[in-house]
Amino acid sequence: MMHNIIADIMTVLRNAERVGKKTCRINHASSMIKSIVEIFKKNGYIAGYKVIDDKKAGIIEIELNGMINDCKPISPRHSVKKEDYMRFEKRYLPASNMGVMIVSTSQGIKSHNEVKGKIGGTLIAYVY
Repeated sequence: MMHNIIADIMTVLRNAERVGKKTCRINHASSMIKSIVEIFKKNGYIAGYKVIDDKKAGIIEIELNGMINDCKPISPRHSVKKEDYMRFEKRYLPASNMGVMIVSTSQGIKSHNEVKGKIGGTLIAYVY
């Protein structure tokens, strides 16, 4: 059975924002998920987060601040060259300089604004 954890996390965040919750919990605290949540925090989409060790997969408790309009995984994941970010910005984000695409690169998981014009990677998700 295939299971997309990134899609589950984006759904939890989006639904919690839509109903006006102040916090939400993600029941899977992998390093990739922590990196994605850190990018959300750096760009102001969440107020903060803390990782709770439950002796299993871990829990991430996220403080929401009402800034997420939409966040979704990008499926199928597209490989992007360093000069092609603008094309995918037009496809996934509502306007130029509005929102963030999350990219898996050889240097780790970064926002597209950090790596635009420097290195390519694989698109994972977007938020605006």
